[in-house]
Amino acid sequence: MGNLRHFGRLRLMGVDRCTWQFDPKCVMARRSAPQFHAPPQADAVVYIVDDDATVRETLSSLIRSTGFGVALFASGREFLQSALKDVPSCLILDVRLPGFGGLDLQAELERSNNPIPIIFITGFGDIPMSVQAMKGGAVDFLTKPFRDQDLLDAISSALDRDQRRRQQEAHLADVRLRFDSLTERERQVMILATDGLMNKQIAAEMDLSEVTVKFHRGNLVKKMGARSLPDLVRMAEALGLRRTKQ
Repeated sequence: MGNLRHFGRLRLMGVDRCTWQFDPKCVMARRSAPQFHAPPQADAVVYIVDDDATVRETLSSLIRSTGFGVALFASGREFLQSALKDVPSCLILDVRLPGFGGLDLQAELERSNNPIPIIFITGFGDIPMSVQAMKGGAVDFLTKPFRDQDLLDAISSALDRDQRRRQQEAHLADVRLRFDSLTERERQVMILATDGLMNKQIAAEMDLSEVTVKFHRGNLVKKMGARSLPDLVRMAEALGLRRTKQ
């Protein structure tokens, strides 16, 4: 009876049987009413790769309750063969998959230049494994049983990271498109101006009049949508523009 009362107090404190017994089959140590603080992105997708169907369904149920889409895979190779949606996303990945393991999949995604953020989960983690995963760019490394909230926090961080990456890539694509619209001379003026040269110096470098340089400079600033010279410098840095020294 004393043990039952003690267990009852633990449940009232928010610790359930999964946490108390540390059953390795338990995926999550549930606490009541987990909170997802990031505003849901209706088009976001969380991919889950785990060879245990029960684990996949348990995680799917939790994540769908936050409003996100979920796609389930039983193996890393199945995931690689699938067509992923071009939306903010992250991958929940079991480390110990049969054959082609989670770390193998992480390495393959890196080789194929797929930057999807990864959250590793495992029931048999060790320090070297977690270090390897984190060095590979993983967002988190959770050992079962873990709390619902810990997983949701990791998903929030992963989706935020992927959203920022997509925004940066979209911005860079826009900057590159604007740069491509410049004439050859406007490009040369931009490179020299963002390298710190004054109009007079640019004119001498390009064998042009200073008035012509000012004309090209005004045009390129408008085309690039730059608000200031520092803004133009940031664009040049993003594009990797470098002055070719004679």
